Amino acid sequence: MTTAGTRPDEDPADRARIDEAMRLLSGAPVALDIAVKKLARGGGVYAWWASPSILPELPGPPNESVPSLRLLYLGRATSLRGRILRNHLRRSGSSTLRRTLAGLLVSEGYRTTWTDRVVLVPQDEARLTAWMYAHLRLTWAEDAEPAIIEAELVRRVHPPLNVHGVDPEHIQAGVVDAKNAYNDSSRPVAP
Repeated sequence: MTTAGTRPDEDPADRARIDEAMRLLSGAPVALDIAVKKLARGGGVYAWWASPSILPELPGPPNESVPSLRLLYLGRATSLRGRILRNHLRRSGSSTLRRTLAGLLVSEGYRTTWTDRVVLVPQDEARLTAWMYAHLRLTWAEDAEPAIIEAELVRRVHPPLNVHGVDPEHIQAGVVDAKNAYNDSSRPVAP
């Protein structure tokens, strides 16, 4: 098990978990209508994939099983099913992925409002979910301690929509700008 002075890939048991997760995440991505029926309730890591024609300005490594798809985002969850269904496919307020996509798809005219944070208006939440079903694919790997392996996987593969944990030279300026634009799009009403 990883200790304070070691990296996860230095411990043989953690390295085996990381390698197995990478193998599963590099498998053939699944359409979302199928994925939502198969997702486990346990913890793990997940990867979002798309054709290079989707957000073409963002380079991402190709999928090993389906090279016509490339990695966009990698995340972790204590409940894969809950994270994907309740957050990533429903609510921008609790999904960095949704907020980033809305910021990148600014030409599509996504509208925001302020609640206790910036969120998409309900019609655009539904529109973004439909866009995700049409354009994105998913892979996942179950793991009881996903935080350990997620950090190492992000460090290894540099998903273009991830900002935290990515080596600075791999951070995409356009993604940072899109996140900032989204966050600046609505503000609380002054008293």
